Amino acid sequence: MQSNITFNSIVALFSAMVVLAAVPSISVLAVSTKSATFGFIHGVFTTIGIVVGDVIFIIIAIWGLSLLAQIMGSLFFLIKYLGGAYLILLGTGLLRSKSKDIKTEAVVKSSLMSSFLTGLFITLGDQKASLFYLGFFPAFLDLSKISYLDTLIILAITTVAVGGVKLAYAFMADRVRLLIGSKINKVINTVAGCVTIAVGLFLIIKV
Repeated sequence: MQSNITFNSIVALFSAMVVLAAVPSISVLAVSTKSATFGFIHGVFTTIGIVVGDVIFIIIAIWGLSLLAQIMGSLFFLIKYLGGAYLILLGTGLLRSKSKDIKTEAVVKSSLMSSFLTGLFITLGDQKASLFYLGFFPAFLDLSKISYLDTLIILAITTVAVGGVKLAYAFMADRVRLLIGSKINKVINTVAGCVTIAVGLFLIIKV
């Protein structure tokens, strides 16, 4: 199995994806909020959700599964509203929560899945992502000659580039949380709750 991707293409694609991942966006906001509210591990799981969502869209884009994208159009529509409602529910829970030590194991165990789903829903809720990748990859790759090995390389680049940048945001948000201390956890929870609800509403009402 031979790769058709050159080293220069790999470097160019990696650099472009790092820049795009670093641009302030809803996903960056979600990762930072989760990490600042519950700790770095939650930023990690939110990042994993985002990367998994990107991987799904990339596979659809690379293999030209336009028919699958059309068939899944209604599914994306449903995911968009379910994801938005889920985020609003999470935000409401944060607003109603009391100030407490957010580093407890109980919080970690009960919320890791919600952090993962937050990242996944934010990504899958954007039905335009597959079209973005269809327009993005041809600038770096010849999609007509792409192989399974090429796909694995692209997925690895995406995981490292997107995941690495989002984790950096999560780490910085967690450092800020630790420096500030636990006395203003209620304030953090309130801000995080408002942000999460806003993201959920944006996911629902955007075209």
